[in-house]
Amino acid sequence: METDRLFGVELRHLLALQAIAEHGSFRRAAQVLGYTQSAISQQIAALERAVGEKLIERPGGPRPVSLTEAGELLLRHAEAIVARMKAAQADLAAFADGAAGPLRVGTYQSVSARLLPTLVRRFKERFPQVDIRLSESAIDDELEERLERGEVDLSFVMLPMNEAPLEAAQLIVDPYVLIVPTDSPLAGRGKPPSLREIAKHPLIGYRQCRSMEGIEIAMRRAGTEPRIVFRTDDNGTVQGLVGAGVGVALVPRLTLQPTDGTLEVIDMGELLPPRLVGIAWHRDRYRTPAARAFVETAQQLCAANGVELVAA
Repeated sequence: METDRLFGVELRHLLALQAIAEHGSFRRAAQVLGYTQSAISQQIAALERAVGEKLIERPGGPRPVSLTEAGELLLRHAEAIVARMKAAQADLAAFADGAAGPLRVGTYQSVSARLLPTLVRRFKERFPQVDIRLSESAIDDELEERLERGEVDLSFVMLPMNEAPLEAAQLIVDPYVLIVPTDSPLAGRGKPPSLREIAKHPLIGYRQCRSMEGIEIAMRRAGTEPRIVFRTDDNGTVQGLVGAGVGVALVPRLTLQPTDGTLEVIDMGELLPPRLVGIAWHRDRYRTPAARAFVETAQQLCAANGVELVAA
């Protein structure tokens, strides 16, 4: 293959490949992208000529089309290129807006409840023209991916992050606590129980949170298998079920909500390394003055209050 052939590839060719891979159909890809089916076929044909390889398997009939091995390889590069172009588009919009316009922030439940109310109020005092748009996810990887794709300008994250073109500022060292019913045999002690002792009790855990993975790994390293009886991504549900005697839970302190006296909170000390909460941005993207100020405001607020933040 002549390498300079690839310089004739257009973004619309890569978008067509991406849409076909996602939808398994030339017709559906055309509908999503706003082209005719014949135009999509022409774009894929041009892409195959440039690459010098067959990229799409066309079985015919009602069966979905699929990518060849060469097509899958090229798709990985196409997704990265499309993501960077979307990020560039977001950069240009941010540059034009300056200290006004939207600021898109990714977040997760405990930050939304404990940090954001005070943070947003303080930030709006300085930048009243900025429209803060929040989107929440319980999945750490999803928040990082949104940031990489340019779907958000900033995102709260758990550190360390995965390999990605992102940078972050650490905000909070969030220690783990054990929550148990007040009548639990684990309650009322002078020091926290060991992980092996905790594993003897039914455990309520999170479904998709990266911090839960760390808890389970730590318990297995201690030579025991956690007995998880229920998983949820709602912090209030975790506490409610513990209070009802369904089990116990190891949670970051920032996730705690006011209780009705049915729980005891036990500091785990150094038995579990703390969760590190940060705020991240795309390394190669332009950050508006508003985005930089939002990070600075978050750093100042967390430096003054730490993990004892409360919703205002």
